[in-house]
Amino acid sequence: MQQAHMLPLLRRTSSLLPSIFSSLTPHSSPALPLSLSKLIIMEIPNSGLSGRLVVLAQQLRLYKPPPTTSDDDEEEEQRMEESAEKVVAKVGFPESATSAAQVRTAERFSPKRAAVLICLFEGDGGELRVILTKRSSQLSTHSGEVSLPGGKAEEKDANDAETATREAKEEIGLDPSLVNVVTCLEPFLSKHLLRVIPVIGILSNKKDFNPSPNAAEVEAVFDAPLEMFLKDENRRCEERVWMGDKYLIHYFDYEIDDKKYVIWGLTAGILIRAASIVYQKPPAFTEQNPKFKVPSGVLKDTTLP
Repeated sequence: MQQAHMLPLLRRTSSLLPSIFSSLTPHSSPALPLSLSKLIIMEIPNSGLSGRLVVLAQQLRLYKPPPTTSDDDEEEEQRMEESAEKVVAKVGFPESATSAAQVRTAERFSPKRAAVLICLFEGDGGELRVILTKRSSQLSTHSGEVSLPGGKAEEKDANDAETATREAKEEIGLDPSLVNVVTCLEPFLSKHLLRVIPVIGILSNKKDFNPSPNAAEVEAVFDAPLEMFLKDENRRCEERVWMGDKYLIHYFDYEIDDKKYVIWGLTAGILIRAASIVYQKPPAFTEQNPKFKVPSGVLKDTTLP
């Protein structure tokens, strides 16, 4: 069913909400994002998505990431990005907090671009879950670390969504046709001052996805509850200092199918931000993103501590 037909159906059912939700017991429905809990949970014929996921998609399509550059800087930034090599690193934070666009010496620093896919789906208990990977231990960089599917952009990619879904197919065999891309979050800066665009997509039916990881890149494919990244359970952090300003690197310890994973750095930062947007509430802990600006004289090989 097309988007235009979904909204009238949701509107027509709004009057039924009080009676439907008054009949639900506290244990009859899983926890939902705040805005979703006010809307009817139903199946919409031929949509491929449950009512819960339809509402989530509509909510996320309205999301507008905060600006990271001024209008005067956009043209110059675009020229810099078009000439930059595209790669991904593993430790980072929202670019809007650092104003990296203040850097305007192209021969000394060029912002590089990549995209990662935050692929959400409904778990068996109705909770929202996200697909994650463990990088191959044979890789030369960030080996064995947990990451979101994604990677460097290619010239043929039309946009960040295409980069993220293409890379997800190459890494874990996720067919892009199964993913309903709904929005992109603000860019994050990596440890190496690289620009990473998180792309949120919704998988309508987890059973349609049979992971086939590329052994050269991915050691394991697993999933975790998105709401976990708002909770203080199984979380630890380290304080770092950059240019006299303090910020936090978060680590989440997670176990599934008798396997233990540590989700940290850029991946953890992106998922904290995504969970905050989806559930429309801040995390239960201090996030402490950096508030500094990247100096205009930064060298292109500069990294964060």
